[in-house]
Amino acid sequence: MVDYQEILDEIHESLTNVKDKGEVAGYIPELANVPKEKFGIHLQLITGENYSVGDASEKLSIQSISKVLSLAKAFQLVGTNLWKRMDVEPSGNPFNHLSLLEMENGIPRNPLINSGAIVVADVLLSNLENPKDDFLNFVRQLAHDDTISFNETVAESERLTGYNNYAAANLLKSYGNLENDVDDVLDFYFYQCSIMMDCKQLTNAFYVFANKGRCIHDQEHLTASQVKRINAIMLTCGFYDEAGEFAFEVGLPGKSGVGGGIVALLPQCFTIATWSPGLNPQGNSYLGMQALEQFTTKTKLSIF
Repeated sequence: MVDYQEILDEIHESLTNVKDKGEVAGYIPELANVPKEKFGIHLQLITGENYSVGDASEKLSIQSISKVLSLAKAFQLVGTNLWKRMDVEPSGNPFNHLSLLEMENGIPRNPLINSGAIVVADVLLSNLENPKDDFLNFVRQLAHDDTISFNETVAESERLTGYNNYAAANLLKSYGNLENDVDDVLDFYFYQCSIMMDCKQLTNAFYVFANKGRCIHDQEHLTASQVKRINAIMLTCGFYDEAGEFAFEVGLPGKSGVGGGIVALLPQCFTIATWSPGLNPQGNSYLGMQALEQFTTKTKLSIF
């Protein structure tokens, strides 16, 4: 029988002593203030057992991890019509790269790069009565936790520095792939990225993707087919231009964010979240990537 707590403790101890912990995302001023020594892991089995180590109960800015949750909501609302406005191919470029968007006539390569997530935000703006409140409530329902909230200071910090996102949104608008006003779409997008959650809340929210569309309190939010497709997009596109490396080293669908969080899952088995704010050159958590590689190696649990 696998001793999950012992494995998490071993991983945490081995990586806490690593000198190079990466660099905190300085281009978002509020994130630059987070100490890079923070490091936590939370594991939730599909059968309900939970295991934690380190700073797993401390809130982090989930940033791009939110793109999976907004994608799930948009997919729930408009179904396969979503794919008329974006593709599902890995970009092979950084998450905020614009040249492909222009070459491909305003159709983002996938929903997990910034341009794709901005189109998803536009879909939610068009289809939700109170977009921010309704989306936040969706996340709360998935995680079965009404304490989850936006961080308005982080959202404002992103608004003041998000020039690349303004460029992407205006390019999308110029190709007719945004229905709403650029400022309104980006306001929603910045708030979406500012959601604060701890590692356990992340494993709760992503439980739906490990459980064929049923969330932690057994309510069905997505179909098994939708979950299958979202998991495939996470595996191929969830780690910026390092998705292939993550599949190679870790072997799980997952999503990272520049706040230092990573959440990953093995369908019908577990969800796991790590947090360490120091990032590698690709923008993924330096310790988090190593922690998940160690976890799947030690447990021999991955999709491959």
